[in-house]
Amino acid sequence: MPKTTRNIGIMAHIDAGKTTTTERILFYTGKSHRIGEVDTGNATMDWMEQEQNRGITITSAATSCEWNDVKINIIDTPGHVDFTAEVERSLRVLDGAVAIFCAVGGVEPQSETVWHQADRYKVPRIAFVNKMDRIGADFAAVLEDMRAKLKANPVAIQIPIGAESDFEAVIDLIKMKELHWEGDQGQSIIEKDIRPDLQSQADEWRDKLLDSVSAYSEELTDLYLEGEDIAPELIHKVLREQTLAQTLVPVLTGASLRNIGVQPVLDAVIDYLPSIEELPPVLGHHFKTGDQLEIPRDPKGPLSALVFKIQNDPQAGPMCFVRVYSGVLKSGTAVYNVNKEKKERVNRLLRMHSNRPEQVDAIEAGDIAAVIGFKFAQTGDTIGVDAKSPYLELMDFPEPVISVAIEPKSISDQDKLRNILELLSKEDPTFVYKENEDTGQLVISGMGELHLDVLVTRILDDYKVAAKVGNPQVSYRETVTQKTTLVEEFDKTIGGKSNYAKLKLTLEPTKNEGNIVEVKASTKDIPKQFIEAIKRGLESSFGSGTLLGYPVIDTKVTVEEIDYTEEGATEFAYEAAASLGFDNAFRSATPVQLEPVMQVDIFTPAEYVGDVIGNLTSRGGIVNSMESKTAVEHVKAMAPLVKMFGYSTVLRSQTQGRGTFAMEFDHFAPKQ
Repeated sequence: MPKTTRNIGIMAHIDAGKTTTTERILFYTGKSHRIGEVDTGNATMDWMEQEQNRGITITSAATSCEWNDVKINIIDTPGHVDFTAEVERSLRVLDGAVAIFCAVGGVEPQSETVWHQADRYKVPRIAFVNKMDRIGADFAAVLEDMRAKLKANPVAIQIPIGAESDFEAVIDLIKMKELHWEGDQGQSIIEKDIRPDLQSQADEWRDKLLDSVSAYSEELTDLYLEGEDIAPELIHKVLREQTLAQTLVPVLTGASLRNIGVQPVLDAVIDYLPSIEELPPVLGHHFKTGDQLEIPRDPKGPLSALVFKIQNDPQAGPMCFVRVYSGVLKSGTAVYNVNKEKKERVNRLLRMHSNRPEQVDAIEAGDIAAVIGFKFAQTGDTIGVDAKSPYLELMDFPEPVISVAIEPKSISDQDKLRNILELLSKEDPTFVYKENEDTGQLVISGMGELHLDVLVTRILDDYKVAAKVGNPQVSYRETVTQKTTLVEEFDKTIGGKSNYAKLKLTLEPTKNEGNIVEVKASTKDIPKQFIEAIKRGLESSFGSGTLLGYPVIDTKVTVEEIDYTEEGATEFAYEAAASLGFDNAFRSATPVQLEPVMQVDIFTPAEYVGDVIGNLTSRGGIVNSMESKTAVEHVKAMAPLVKMFGYSTVLRSQTQGRGTFAMEFDHFAPKQ
């Protein structure tokens, strides 16, 4: 049995080689009998048909393997910004991560996004500079990029021998040996003495390594200054401590596609990333008060687990991926869903190897598995023992900014489509669907064109629903620009019964603080249900503004006064007065329509940069900065989403297929 467990994620920008590296890890740890390739469409981790067609990772495949008697649970996360929720969900349950950087592209936009998400969840990281065999590969430049863009403190523990087509091996700066990979698939690592012409380069990089780690160890500093030999164990010890403290990031290098450099990454996972025994207690919240409390990671403690992902299996139904923080989750037992306040049953527990499951009887604190049998669970739900179990953090996901209308081709497909949309929204919290009240159309919303394209393809192809899909539409918002106060009186007799309410409301803009409802009026003699009715009326009003009916954001509404007389007072009257008052105040507070503005990162060969910037400017884009890299120019800009539809096709034709871009929601701004 493995002595301990590591829960790690593999994160990077799209096309940095995450899945290729994971395929090698599965091969070398014996979980896979052959190496799958993304390029040939037979990668183990990219098991969805669409992932194989597009050559990208869409879902986080969870898999378990063993290396040197240590069990490693790996979550392979997507690199495309449209699937940011997948990355977010994975980081929430990881204890450590391997960040993969392309030796040519360095730190790309999505690398930054994922890195900062990992900072937020305090995930210790090691880095792997991949693709050293590519034209333009520059190991030192990637380390500089990490310092400049990620504000990280990278420490090279390996350096490459050669680069581009001359890349052949690496030098281990801790052992001070050359490592060479032999065999058809790089199974054998041969250690050799460093050849004389590389010795001075190796000594220079080792001095940098010792200089970095000696800052955190007096013992190491003394040995270093006295010129004594420093034992590899001492360097490992200090590196481990500082990686866990997130002050240093050990950096390794290689070329996964050529089977060079992967095994040392596995060694580094065990040497530097935390085991489940070393982790601090997980933070939770008291079921009643919401106060923060610590939950010890104790297998003998009460059950506390988090549903971090839901994937629908055509045969088994919803598979809920669960990370257990405390206690034991057993197959065939009843548990309690704290968020939904309902009992759930664990029919089966599966340890996943990509899409091939292995049934287990129980998993304990620190482990990850998929549960079959949960009926109510959604991403972010806490699984506990009973209603008094603490709940873990709720996950925050960005709001969708792009929508398409979808309608079934026949009435018989109508219910099927709704069921599929319900399933997909449980799987992916950034996917939202709703029915347009005026037209009766179903509208689905997501994070970007690719995100929606993938979801639509799944609906049409995977679930075989015959449906018509409209063109992408931007999800606009509305807000107010001025402060306004008014009195709203509601007085109606309905069915012979009087309904009366009178309120004084103030509406004003907030600065990116979201929507706020505040009751300043005295509520001493007013029944609680009437106050709740007022809040209900106001909160439901945020769902649509008065300009064009788009959702309202960044608006504060304050209830200044409430007139209350027992005669005629009803919940209905107060809710209606609040809703009508909001609408009337909104109209007179100079409302504006807001559109999503995207952060756009474009990579283009230098000869096309003028055309690219010209086209971007014609789309209302504003260029913020430009940076020259080894082989490309990096243009950073802001542009309205509505003008960016179909941009990938335009960019490809402008740059003869060599330009790429990433686009991420940044903020809402008044529509131009």
